[in-house]
Amino acid sequence: MDNVFLNLIDSLLTERESFNRIWFAGGKTQPPQFSYQVNFPRLELVLKGEYINQLDDGDNGICQISLMGGDAIYIPPNSWNKPSWNTECSVLSLLFGKRQLGFSLVSKTKDSPKFYDVQKHSIQAWTGHAVDPILTALNMLATEPQQQPMDEHLLQALLSYTRNMLHVPLHQSKNRTEDLYQGICIYIQENFHRAISRDTIANRFNITPNHLSRLFRQQGHMRLADYICWVRIERAKFMLRQYPFRLTEIASRCGFVDVNYFCRVFKNKTGCTPSEYRVVT
Repeated sequence: MDNVFLNLIDSLLTERESFNRIWFAGGKTQPPQFSYQVNFPRLELVLKGEYINQLDDGDNGICQISLMGGDAIYIPPNSWNKPSWNTECSVLSLLFGKRQLGFSLVSKTKDSPKFYDVQKHSIQAWTGHAVDPILTALNMLATEPQQQPMDEHLLQALLSYTRNMLHVPLHQSKNRTEDLYQGICIYIQENFHRAISRDTIANRFNITPNHLSRLFRQQGHMRLADYICWVRIERAKFMLRQYPFRLTEIASRCGFVDVNYFCRVFKNKTGCTPSEYRVVT
């Protein structure tokens, strides 16, 4: 699987001297429902077709953009974008977690309700590497009025880092069990707002539910159900601080079945109600 992504990154660095256009997403404006918003940076590269998105364009608020092959979007932590997926396109996404580098390739035909090609992969991230200053510089650049030509140089450096990561022989990376665990953690952080469960996650990663539970007991610091709940509560805290959403809206956006259940879980985990948390923070 990693050879697929290695070939894609290699072709992007060798066949394409520059990006056609680079967009930066923001996070100040309230995100529409079903937007993608996580606490780690992401880079989306349009390989072909037309990729339509809504994003927060700083002072201009929410805007709709049309990206073509050769365009890119950089989404800093806690910023958001909302793809429409109504057009024919192929998009490569890179997810820069603290301990894991995630890859996602999605291809879609126009007017089709389903994707015809979905591939996902994750590998261990290096610590103490130059990627941290690169990401920090990109996050700062996202707030600047003048982004060229530094945006081009920084994204090229980010792709070079990614290629180097994929070139690391398998025996030099940490064990496959830890890679699987970190990949599942990234998946949960991306899909916390959906109706995910032990069974759906196990099916997504082609393992048994019992294997999934055992994986979290061995590799993690909490059970699977507790981890899902922790991710949802952390995102709820962020939304309470950042946006004036009603509690019913926050509950829905964080994957809770109803607002009363959300309030009970929130108080149990934090010691205060969502309304109290919003006032004190």
